[in-house]
Amino acid sequence: MVYQERVAWSQLIVSVITIAVYAALVLRSAGGGELTSVDWLPLMLWTIGGGIVLTVVLSVLWGIVAGMRDPQSATTTDIRDRDISRLGGRVEHSFLVIAGLVVIALCGAGAHLFWIANTMFLGFAISALIGGIARVIAYRRGLV
Repeated sequence: MVYQERVAWSQLIVSVITIAVYAALVLRSAGGGELTSVDWLPLMLWTIGGGIVLTVVLSVLWGIVAGMRDPQSATTTDIRDRDISRLGGRVEHSFLVIAGLVVIALCGAGAHLFWIANTMFLGFAISALIGGIARVIAYRRGLV
């Protein structure tokens, strides 16, 4: 497995964990009450920060293990990696645009700030998840 594929897997794994952790924290904080009463900002910021740190740690640890097995190819990349990265980026951007449009619609409709912020968070999370899936599929099946 090449360096960029390991990073894609790390991001994919952490995206799933981040979405689940944030949802659990918000639901637990709501305690069966209204979701809009939850103090969501600290939860969101800590979850995002934790996701970033976890992605870096997982990528580094996985890289160390891969480097012990095959030091020559542990960090090499080629044109295929660049093309797969671009594909994943295009997929991610399309989902971010959709999330942005939904956020604009929510703002126009006068939605509660909770729903606006969480829609954007979910848009970022889903774009990372779908982009990671696209990258992993491209590594496994090749670019078409």
